[in-house]
Amino acid sequence: MTVLNWNPLRKALAMCRHKNVAVPIWWRDDDAVAMTSHLARLNETSVRTGIPVHLAIVPANVDPLLPSLINTSQLLPVVHGWAHLDHSDSRTKKNEFLTKRSGAAHETLNAIKVMQTLFGADMRRMFVPPWNRINAEISMVLKNQGYRVLSTYGARTATSAAGLDLVNTHLDPIFWGGSRDLIDPDVLIAKTAAHLHSRTEGREDAFEPFGLLSHHLVHTEAIWSFIEAFLNEMRMGGATVWSMENDK
Repeated sequence: MTVLNWNPLRKALAMCRHKNVAVPIWWRDDDAVAMTSHLARLNETSVRTGIPVHLAIVPANVDPLLPSLINTSQLLPVVHGWAHLDHSDSRTKKNEFLTKRSGAAHETLNAIKVMQTLFGADMRRMFVPPWNRINAEISMVLKNQGYRVLSTYGARTATSAAGLDLVNTHLDPIFWGGSRDLIDPDVLIAKTAAHLHSRTEGREDAFEPFGLLSHHLVHTEAIWSFIEAFLNEMRMGGATVWSMENDK
């Protein structure tokens, strides 16, 4: 991989240290269903960087053998929708739980039950809607179903909603609308630096964990390399590791 210019990120992290602004960091990876070589590599990268992965698993499609094949102290199981099916209409982008439809709340309940059966207390009670989109009606029922955290994408504007803690992701390195390879690293570094500056200046929530979003099944070598280097830079710059507690 080409040598990257990490200076903007290093300077932003230095400013956070100077102003005593904490930078908790967490990692979420979406669309897991079975053990693959890509998932094994995700685990290895997690071990090397010292940052556990909140593994968003699709309950309707999950291989029942998966719990016995992963290290659930390194890959932390969370709920990723129900079947990852697109129910969008002509007015909405791809989503499973944004477009209103009957049966959606039944699916979110089934999802947590399936995950609890498979993973027991190792499951984190986090709901991750596919495509990071969800309507308020579904959000309102999640707490009573046993969920504690809702995670989508983008800096949060409130710490909670509908009785759920909000813990979002902020950086997705994949160029989904084009090559599906790595976005220009300079753009990713600048985006992270800008987010950190917003924290130090009080324009964004300085307490929300900064979330890296990945999708192990579609990573190229460039994406794998950037993710590991990025996480190492964040840790060396003073970022601390955040992970969701379970209910043990």
